[in-house]
Amino acid sequence: MNRPRRFLVRMVLFLVAVMAVAAVLFLPLKNAFMANVLLNGLIVFVLLMGIIYNFRQVIMLYPEVAWIDGFRQPHSPLSQPRSPKLLAPMATMLGERQDSLSLSTLAMRSLLDGIYSRLDESRDISRYTIGLLIFLGLLGTFWGLLDTVASIRDVIGGLSIAGGDAATVFGDLKTGLKAPLSGMGTAFSSSLFGLAGSLVLGFLDLQAGQAQNRFYNDLEEWLSSLTRLSSGALPGDGDHSVPAYVQALLEQTAESLGNLQRTLARGEEDRTTSTNAMMSLVEKLSTLTDHMHTEQTLMIRLAESQMEMKPILARLADAGDTAGGGMDETTRTHIRNLDVYMARLLEEMNAGREDIIQNVRSEIKLLARTIASLAEGPDR
Repeated sequence: MNRPRRFLVRMVLFLVAVMAVAAVLFLPLKNAFMANVLLNGLIVFVLLMGIIYNFRQVIMLYPEVAWIDGFRQPHSPLSQPRSPKLLAPMATMLGERQDSLSLSTLAMRSLLDGIYSRLDESRDISRYTIGLLIFLGLLGTFWGLLDTVASIRDVIGGLSIAGGDAATVFGDLKTGLKAPLSGMGTAFSSSLFGLAGSLVLGFLDLQAGQAQNRFYNDLEEWLSSLTRLSSGALPGDGDHSVPAYVQALLEQTAESLGNLQRTLARGEEDRTTSTNAMMSLVEKLSTLTDHMHTEQTLMIRLAESQMEMKPILARLADAGDTAGGGMDETTRTHIRNLDVYMARLLEEMNAGREDIIQNVRSEIKLLARTIASLAEGPDR
């Protein structure tokens, strides 16, 4: 969106040029203004109000452009753009649909028509101000002409050359013509200020209108990029009129399809996440299986060693019993301790085996639940 800076620059430069011309012609303009201070002061006051209003019309476009730029950019909940005034209906319609914004041609045309009517309505006061200046100028003209005609009538009615010299008559005529000349000054000065003021406000209104048209065109281009065209497959598409209930049904269907598409996309993301989790679980199960094979191999070796040790221990015990007192008490104690240690080692191996089996069962249950949730995902 383009900001109306260049139109403000043109308006300021034009006012500077007008003020420069007024400064050069200050004395003649002062004399013309003093011809009728009340009427000319009213014209100047209306001119100042019109200038302020036209500048206000252009400056008011800045918040609207800032809102559109903020709406088009991603923002956090703490940095929401301020609500506009001119685009308040559009902000209400589009405020909650930023992520999936899509308009039909009918909705876009309705928005643009509403905004265009608001822009055109905002220029009514400026047009009325221009017409008011022209009216005040013509009012002063006719007012001055009426004073002039009345004064000339009084002068002619009071003029008498009977029984008087020419110098006295000419002096009376000169004195009587001051009132008609004052009326002519009122007429021409009010016309001058009224027409000059309408010229100044006309240029400012032209620049304000160009700024609003540029804003409207940029807004139309942005909304056109968000508009989906009808396929023409349904009766009533294209140039034919569509009943209101059919249009509403189509809008609801399109919105439902959009929601379904977003739901499927989220389901696909969840499925991808579950697949990655299942692959990680399979890797962990593979690692656990390798550990189990290693521990099983060690347990088998320990069991074989124990089986090999039992005959040796039995022979040693038999030899000790045969020898009678040939084996001392210390050797028998060591043999009994060795037997106890071997029995404890077998118990610990059995307990470790039970723990491993329990862990494998837990992992298998988790894997089964994951597979079941993946199987139920497409159904939902």
